[in-house]
Order: sequence, then C-alpha cells, then structure tokens
Amino acid sequence: MYNNLSKKNGAISPSVTLAITAKAKKMKADGIDIVSFGAGEPDFKTPEHIRNAAIKVIEEGSIGYTASSGMPDLKKAICEKLKEDNGLEYSTENIVVSNGAKHSIYNALGAICNPGDEVIIPVPYWVSYPEMVKMADAKPVFVETPEENGFKYTKESLLAAINDKTKAIFLNSPSNPTGAVYTEEEIKEIAKIAVENNIYVISDEIYEKLIYDGKHISIASLGDDIKKLTIVINGMSKAYAMTGWRIGYLAANKEIAKIITNMQSHATSNPNTIAQYASIEALKGDQEPIKKMIKAFDKRRKYMVERINSIKNISCREPQGAFYVMINISKLIGKNLDGYDINSSMDFAQYLLDTAKVAVIPGSGFGTDNYIRLSYATSLENIEEGLNRIEKAINKK
Repeated sequence: MYNNLSKKNGAISPSVTLAITAKAKKMKADGIDIVSFGAGEPDFKTPEHIRNAAIKVIEEGSIGYTASSGMPDLKKAICEKLKEDNGLEYSTENIVVSNGAKHSIYNALGAICNPGDEVIIPVPYWVSYPEMVKMADAKPVFVETPEENGFKYTKESLLAAINDKTKAIFLNSPSNPTGAVYTEEEIKEIAKIAVENNIYVISDEIYEKLIYDGKHISIASLGDDIKKLTIVINGMSKAYAMTGWRIGYLAANKEIAKIITNMQSHATSNPNTIAQYASIEALKGDQEPIKKMIKAFDKRRKYMVERINSIKNISCREPQGAFYVMINISKLIGKNLDGYDINSSMDFAQYLLDTAKVAVIPGSGFGTDNYIRLSYATSLENIEEGLNRIEKAINKK
C-alpha cells in the first residue's frame, strides 16, 4: 500500500479520446470488425522526402544530444515558416522546440501560471486543456461556445469570464473538436480584449494548414502589443502526418521562451534528434503532399456532413478546418435504443461500440454531453460503412 501520493496529479483525469481509441484498437486486434472514428491523426504516411531525411541522418549524421530547446537550424526553419506563412518576425531566441505541441502547451502554462491564476477555455475544448491548466496549479474557467455561435467565443462571453485573476485565454483555430475557424474580425476582437486586460493568449495553431473555408490568421500577427502577450503553439504532427515523431514548437517573447528552455532542460532535455532533422526537411522541402492530403480530407468532410444530416435525429455543422465533425445527438438523449438507455454521450458511444462496432468519441470528453466527435482522418470507404452502421443503430427500436 502506497501512502501520501500526489493529490494534484492523482486527480488528473485520463484522456477520453485516447482511452476510446485504445479500446477500439484492442477490439480490432481481437478480430472484431471495428470502424473507428476516434483517430486524431492523419491516415497518410509521412511524406517520403521527410522519411528519407531521417534515414539519411541515421546512416550518415550525428544523432546525439542537441540544445535542449531545439537545434539552431530547426529554429531558423521555424522562424522562416512563421514569417512566410503568418507574417511573424521572430528570432531563434523566441523559439522552443518540444516533444509535440501538447508538450509545448504544457510548457507554456508552466511558464506563465501561478497558484490561483485562472485560464479561460472554450467549451467544447480539446480534452487536455483543463487537465494541463490544473497541472500548472491554475484554475480552468469554462466559456460556452454554443453551436449556434459557430462554436466560437463572443465578445460578451469572454468579457463576462475575465477578472483580476485571469492569466490567459486559450484560442484554438482551427479547433479540435469542432473544426471552427475564427475570422480576422473575430481574432481582432479577442486581441483587443487581451491587450486591454493584459491577458496572455495561448494560440493553438496546430491545424492551421488544414483549412477548407476561410483562412488562418495568427493572432500574434495583429500588432506588437498582442504579439508580446501571445504564445503561438504549432508542430509537425497534423500537417505533415508526423504524429509519432513528436515535434512541436512555440514562439513567445524572450522572457517566456527562456523560462521554458530552463524548464525543458531539466524535464526532458532535447526533443528527438532524428525527428528534428526530419522536421527541417518538412518545413523547407516539398509542400505538395500537404495539398494532396487537404484535398482528400475536404472530399471526406463534404460527404460526411451531407450523410450525417440525412440521418434522422442527428445533425452537424460543416467544419471549416481540422478533420473532425461534432454531431449533435441531443434528440437521442433520454431514449432507449435496442435495450440501451441513452442518457449521455458516453452511453451513446458505448452503445455504438457494442452494437454497431463503431468507435466515436463522446462529447463529455470535450465538456459537452449532447455531442459526439467523429474524425474523418480515415478512408472514405470506412466513413461510408461507419455512417451506415450508425444510421442502422439509431433506427433500432
């Protein structure tokens, strides 16, 4: 029997998305025909020129330790990317490369938060935001972003949540799980609020290249005042199909970057050296594979939205970015389907997994229980089959 374990870390909730995906994978490994909509990663191979860069450095290069905050050449490539894509001027001192964008967010919170600070999080939220805020000894403050508002903050909702304890606002555009993309005017309004109240913005831009309607605006590009308050989060996972390579990065003012560099030097040292070399090639090399991936995602997105909205008792908005659809299941809550009482999104997700052999992510993991999330980072054939199964399951009496 172990006594006196950490109360704070013992209270951390497991990731619902990872748990559901792991259960579906186990069922599949056991020979069960599962259609999974849980994946938060592209179903494409890492582009060949990126893989080849990694192989080359393994065979010919030095793959020892690097600077704890990342290789200088990779930081330079990131600075060039931020300037070209986002109109942002940073030096390598502003950049910290970490073990995935999730690690970058964790580092950002650790650098700015003190006990008692509050961090504003939109609902629906990415599943790890609240837990990471708690791990930084701060308090998550939730702001509802209803479907009728496009799953986005409003000026009124943000201002109502701000007080003298507010340290930061999470901005995630394009959004996981909703696919929402903020317009330039909406971003400007958030920037104005942040500057007037001297609040940091943690701008999670990991899905920035996966946009189908509208365009990506980095909030840090809207002026020096908001740039000083913004921590830009990005990484290689989504745009370059490099989820397992675990390279994320952030750009921030030099004081914040220095704190994070010191933190990381003790916590993890440098990110994977081989993956850093591969990331240089990803950023500087051929970008055509991204365009092909976006085209495939867009085709799946349009099919999925049309098909979902043809099924009785469920509906969805068309996402503008990322590769997720939030399905409104409020009409099913309180019903009994084939002997299963559906009183929550978890009940419905379990029902689909048990009876239809379809894995979806319950909305409760994102703070909203009237929804489930489906990923279209899977083949069109799987999407067709999975939605057919869902329709059949919903129509059972």
